[in-house]
Amino acid sequence: MSFRFKVLTLIVLSIVAVAVAPARGFDTQAAERLIRRVVPAHAQQFRVAAIPADNGKDVFEIESGKGRIVLRGNSPVAVASALNWYLKYYCHVQRSWCGDQMRLPAKLPVVPEKVRQVTPYAKRSYLNYCTFNYSMSWWNWERWEREIDWMAMHGINMPLAVTGQEAVWQRTLRRFGMSDDEIRAFLVGPAYQAWQWMTNIEGVYGPLPQQWINRSIVLGKKILQRERDLGMTPILQGFTGYVPRALKRHQPQADIVEKPVWFFVGGPTAQLNPVDPLFSKMAKAFIEEQTRLFGTDHIYAADPFHEGKPPVSGDDYLTAVGKKIYEATAAADPEAIIAMQTWSMRKPIVEAIPAGRIIMLDLNSQKWKGSQAFWGRPWLAGIIHNFGGNTAMGGNLNEVMERFPRLLNNKSETRNLSGIGMFPEAIGHNPVIYEAASEMAWHARQPDTKEWLYGYLRGRYGRLDDAVKNAWDLLLETVYGRKTGVETFRESAICARPALTVYGASPNGALNSRKNYHFQTLWTAVRSMMAAGEVTRRTDTYKYDLVDLMRQCLADLAIPIQANMGNAYRNSKRDSFAFYSHQFLELMDDFDGLLGTRKEFLLGKWLSDARAIGTTTAEKDLYEKNARGLITIWGPYDSSAIQYDYSARQWNGLVRTFYKPRWEKFIAMLQGELKKQPDQRYREVNINHRFRRPRNNANDFYRMISQWESDWVTRPGVITQTAASGGELRTVQRFYRKWHPVASALYRP
Repeated sequence: MSFRFKVLTLIVLSIVAVAVAPARGFDTQAAERLIRRVVPAHAQQFRVAAIPADNGKDVFEIESGKGRIVLRGNSPVAVASALNWYLKYYCHVQRSWCGDQMRLPAKLPVVPEKVRQVTPYAKRSYLNYCTFNYSMSWWNWERWEREIDWMAMHGINMPLAVTGQEAVWQRTLRRFGMSDDEIRAFLVGPAYQAWQWMTNIEGVYGPLPQQWINRSIVLGKKILQRERDLGMTPILQGFTGYVPRALKRHQPQADIVEKPVWFFVGGPTAQLNPVDPLFSKMAKAFIEEQTRLFGTDHIYAADPFHEGKPPVSGDDYLTAVGKKIYEATAAADPEAIIAMQTWSMRKPIVEAIPAGRIIMLDLNSQKWKGSQAFWGRPWLAGIIHNFGGNTAMGGNLNEVMERFPRLLNNKSETRNLSGIGMFPEAIGHNPVIYEAASEMAWHARQPDTKEWLYGYLRGRYGRLDDAVKNAWDLLLETVYGRKTGVETFRESAICARPALTVYGASPNGALNSRKNYHFQTLWTAVRSMMAAGEVTRRTDTYKYDLVDLMRQCLADLAIPIQANMGNAYRNSKRDSFAFYSHQFLELMDDFDGLLGTRKEFLLGKWLSDARAIGTTTAEKDLYEKNARGLITIWGPYDSSAIQYDYSARQWNGLVRTFYKPRWEKFIAMLQGELKKQPDQRYREVNINHRFRRPRNNANDFYRMISQWESDWVTRPGVITQTAASGGELRTVQRFYRKWHPVASALYRP
């Protein structure tokens, strides 16, 4: 999480002998089972066949023959990619995180000429550590099964797989004298495990119930089995010397030192010196226990000192760290490959690992430039796109489609570029960005962006109405335009901790700016979308996109309304302050109602899914606390905390029970202050920390509000709606009529 973090999925240099992809003769039944899951009523119209890889690269073919659609590939992932290509470009249907459009004809369309696609990228990775919590914390097997099918259909062959790591740690630490109570106190709550595996925290929102550990073993095994059946090479966890502080009591001879607290979350963590004899013993035990539970694919994620300083300064120490991490891992698994993300990489560590035994993960394709393409190591180019589950529409679509081919065709500088990856901190939003990024796995050159977009829309809606086409032309010029970056940082004042002047909600974000696009243009896009034909309007994918677009309009509209409210207070205009504060709160009510029309925007579902996993009231309450904390204050209360509102999610229920009450308290305080003489009123003086957001202890108001936020997390409350209601099109039409005149007045030049 800090701030853009993480990733993990890797890639292996072709010269390394690792069992990653069967070239021919794979078990076609895995691909056939996927087809039955995706299109059960049409599965008999497909035939699967194996073909060899193309010069070591994955390949698929699509062809009509003997009344069937023949899908050929060198692996189940290649066949699944062929299925997706056929469904997208011949049947014009789409399965996505945000709605499905699967109107298939009874008889599937014929393929006029054989299609053959060869990927230029040996490895296509997916998932970030953070994704496992910001999106996947409460997933059951049914949801995981759908996601793994999505991965295969989008060409993923090397996903990060860390479900069940808590069981590996428990079994490892038992071997070194720790009791189960001590181990479970070390393990964080289920919504925070990503940051424990990245060695940043311990014990936060725990202790972890044994019930969760047992469940994770079953779920982790299912995930890995399915991924392997489909020909994927999952990335498991390595050992870097991160250990419990309590281990020192059981291993007093070991060189274990405390590391500073990470971003004011919880207490310090501990690091075992890699040159200490205990390091090799623990690394061996860790790999052994992990292999017993989950098998191995010989790739181990190892990122020492992630977002923190090493306990010892100097390059000699770092060199020793890299050498020992590799040697200890290879001693347990002679085929071991170290996968290292580049976020906090250190050259001495990288160069201490043999060049053929490491793969670098460039999360956002930025670090290769200043490192001579990682000093000649194989590396993976990626996109992050989203941080924490921020809800904004956005991402430079053209750059998403241009980035990988540009790097691929610049080998003189990119050197050992070995593949690509998608490493978002959260998923379930902006499906167009991920469809584009994943499809680039099959392109050595960039397709025409607008032409590709029209093909995507035809599949997403089943047809391409002129009204929809016009709306998306506007989106391609604005939220998905060239003036934006690949990553989204757009936020709304609604989600920000209240202040007279709001700069942003999350540590890295900022309020949306009209410098990127004209806010009023999105209202034109809404009007155009609402004019779509009847068949399109009945489509679930259309309904999601319409609500999402209206959500963005209202989120943007909150920015000038809040600014007017703040200015009215500063200028002692009581009537104006009353008007704009009422308008701002009313907008939040309608915003919450709009979000309630789609399951993708429901706090209640997030919380109820968390509670459903628990088997006792105590477990349910703990899981709910985890679910609430991650998306709001982030960690336990600390007067110096800075990660609050990192997710800044625009969700039904979260607006009504968390964001709006904060603003109501702030507005009530200001109303009282307006009754005082001007020189005695509340002023914003030195209230912000380095991210230009009010500190927990900035003044009496923020001490009160930060404690209120903490109470909202730690006291289980009434679960808000868990199912969508209200009707998408009807609700959008109503709010468009109500708020468009307000927007027109505010956006007038």
